[in-house]
Amino acid sequence: MDPFDDLLRGVRANGAVFGGSVLSPPWALRFTDGAFLTLCAPLRGEGWLVPAEGAPRRLSAGETAIVRGPEPFVFTDDPSSPEGAAGPVREVSCGGPDADGGGVDGRTVLMAGAYRVPGEVPRRLLQVLPPVLVVPDDHDCTSMRGYLESQLTAGLPGRQIVVDRLLDWLLVCTLRDWFDRPEAASPAWYGALGDEVVGPVLRAMHEAPHRAWTLASLAAVAGVSRSTFAKRFHELLGEPPLAYLTEWRMTLAVDLLGEPGATLASVARRVGYADPFGFSTAFKRVRGVSPSAYRAGRKAVDQPVFAG
Repeated sequence: MDPFDDLLRGVRANGAVFGGSVLSPPWALRFTDGAFLTLCAPLRGEGWLVPAEGAPRRLSAGETAIVRGPEPFVFTDDPSSPEGAAGPVREVSCGGPDADGGGVDGRTVLMAGAYRVPGEVPRRLLQVLPPVLVVPDDHDCTSMRGYLESQLTAGLPGRQIVVDRLLDWLLVCTLRDWFDRPEAASPAWYGALGDEVVGPVLRAMHEAPHRAWTLASLAAVAGVSRSTFAKRFHELLGEPPLAYLTEWRMTLAVDLLGEPGATLASVARRVGYADPFGFSTAFKRVRGVSPSAYRAGRKAVDQPVFAG
């Protein structure tokens, strides 16, 4: 387990919906899912992504884009037309296939998956992504695109599950390839994962956040002295090791506090605190409110409102 694994752990098929469109010019699709992440992959043809912020981006078969939400965006054949559309704008969600009918020869076939990104942990991912990122496929994706198209058009049993799993794989590969590209502003922890001193410690922290970590025990994982480890960690992450650990523990705690039946004592133990008092003190220092106040505020927001 490492930070990348943790951030993507909640971004899974059970939070994704998919759709496919067979498009003939002029066309424009406005995505209105309100999703925090939308993956777009033309299986054939090309088009333009017009995000809520930033310049339009061309997207062709052989490329995959991830659009950061939740603002709506447009996929169109002509970004210079009013509202980014050459023809009438059709509002869509990724709830299922949406085809214009007929064969697909000479048309654009778009595959899209919308991800809701539940929880505090995976939403940290959104903080390090641009409004739109585009990554060319590696050689492994070419045959997969043909398989995806066959799944969309054949109507076979289990299509939703098959496509969801393929979308998960494509999403993870696209994000990983993006972070490796020179134009990506990769988070500090991503680069630090490859460091021979800090990388093993980051994996250990994320694998077992409940352990009673100290500077000495973390340095032992790194295999260097405490001073050498502390200096190297601060150089790569911009903060002390135990400060990073505390912030990560409180991020986990936010999601744990929302679980049904969770108590302060149980959450405290799962994030490395022997008692609720020490946990509450740390949580308030990092988050600005006590765990009890945070949970009460969260319940008030989630409480349904009934019309009289």
